[in-house]
Amino acid sequence: MENLKAVILAAGEGTRMRSKKPKVLHEILNKTMIDYVIDTAKGCGAREISVVVGHKAEEVKAAIAKDGVTFALQAEQKGTGHAVMMVGDFIESNQDILILYGDTPLIQGETLRKLVEKHRQGRFGATVVSAMVENPEGYGRIIRDLDGKFMKIVEHKDATAEERCINEINTGIYIFKGTDLKASLAKLENHNVQGEYYLPDCLELILKAGGKIGAVSAEDDKEFFGVNSRVQLAEAAKIMKERINCRHMENGVTLVDPENTYIGAEVKIGMDTVILPGCVLEGNTEIGEDCKIGPNARLTDMLLGDGVTFQSSTGIESEIGNNTTVGPFAYIRPNCKIGENVKVGDFVEVKNSTVGNGTKIPHLAYIGDTDAGEKVNFGCGSIMVNYDGQKKHRTTVEDHVFVGCNVNLVAPVTVKAGAYIGAGSTITRDVPEDVLAVARARQVTIEGWQKKKIKKES
Repeated sequence: MENLKAVILAAGEGTRMRSKKPKVLHEILNKTMIDYVIDTAKGCGAREISVVVGHKAEEVKAAIAKDGVTFALQAEQKGTGHAVMMVGDFIESNQDILILYGDTPLIQGETLRKLVEKHRQGRFGATVVSAMVENPEGYGRIIRDLDGKFMKIVEHKDATAEERCINEINTGIYIFKGTDLKASLAKLENHNVQGEYYLPDCLELILKAGGKIGAVSAEDDKEFFGVNSRVQLAEAAKIMKERINCRHMENGVTLVDPENTYIGAEVKIGMDTVILPGCVLEGNTEIGEDCKIGPNARLTDMLLGDGVTFQSSTGIESEIGNNTTVGPFAYIRPNCKIGENVKVGDFVEVKNSTVGNGTKIPHLAYIGDTDAGEKVNFGCGSIMVNYDGQKKHRTTVEDHVFVGCNVNLVAPVTVKAGAYIGAGSTITRDVPEDVLAVARARQVTIEGWQKKKIKKES
């Protein structure tokens, strides 16, 4: 949307979290709460965002570091109105200004878009989002006149006994015309119990100046759920998990047990993929169609093609081609590119390597810093010895190589196409094409050795 900016308040300490970490940096499904709010603000069309920081400001700023986001410092917390005062020249007269909070991660872009549309259609100086709740304890109350028009917002601690019986509460989400916000902030006072500058008081000031105030009732009050404790963080995470899981199921993904499936907000999953119980999918992971993931798999920033099976294994920052099988109990470490129709079996670790199409690594192997070609067979116990104690070196295994069981390839070394490495060999020199390479001592049999050993021990 044009002419729209957002201010996100994130200066509070969050003492109820009982944490050394700033409250807004606590995570839900591996994404900070404030990142959810920033992404939602951008998603509804806010071109510029100002985050008001205070407690551990530098830590919050370093964690965000996003394009289009600037910061304002509220060194001393004197209320929400005071926080908005800190953004200064960011508020422009010809812009609408959304006011959001860094600890309300469940807000959705569609809700904000509707808020902006109703605010502009009504030509309001400001519009507040309200919600009807069963227990309004602690919330500011929306006070309306006999005709149902907005009159004011009263904070819970300043409310009369009659006002505290009102169930329509202020969610704290607003949109202001820039001109009205500037004018009302200039007149804002702190004559209240806490001695703070309340942003809701700006609405009364706009009314007194002849402006109009809109109040839009939220369809789902959960979107405005504020997180102030670890218990509330868990509650928000549950809501977010259900929301994300439902979206994937509606898009054609089967979640066998949604209660025990954890999918990050940025994850993409193709149609007819099945996610078994106990899976954690996070970061910028993308999974193709017709895959089978789990049970008990963890994928972080992974790219999977179509038809991949990934069972009881971990994958990090790597790419896997179509129709490849991984696991169980495999570990795909960062910077791997594994081709199509590959088998990465049980207790196999692959690190910083490329693996060509059709290659098989069935079990108990370490493929590190390796460039493996197509249709290579790595026998049980194959180890790419990549570290000499000071530096890491690469191994090259070309197409159609057969690596026998319990083979060590000591890098840097190249095994040319079609070579065969005998079981138990330790290869330290390059191997030519189409040869059999054996590097092991001749077997020696010592007659009577066991009897001599027993006699000596006795």
